[in-house]
Amino acid sequence: QVQLVESGGGSVQPGGSLRLSCAASGSILSISAMGWYRQAPGKQRELVAIITHAGVATYGEPVEGRSTISRDNVKNTVFLQMTSLKPEDTAVYYCNAKGLLETNRNYRAETWGQGTQVTVSP
Repeated sequence: QVQLVESGGGSVQPGGSLRLSCAASGSILSISAMGWYRQAPGKQRELVAIITHAGVATYGEPVEGRSTISRDNVKNTVFLQMTSLKPEDTAVYYCNAKGLLETNRNYRAETWGQGTQVTVSP
């Protein structure tokens, strides 16, 4: 079974920074893309950032320019460095992996982490 383990969430002041990490564990051969989505109470889940195996990154408009996503393909880990955080960034951030190929050759289209809380408040 493939599992996504998130870390780095917490509470910060506006203008602060936070670094999220997500590591995929299990018998994994490859992952097409990994990234982050977020969901605030009463709102739909939205894209924060994703990055492909080749290193092509896509950012959601609300965080573009304030976030940097990177990945370690060997460790199947993705990082999200967020800066200039705003109260509206407060949400549960979910790690997401797409196109997972396991060592048994099974293919999983998508896997989600359980989420990590990010709170931005004075």
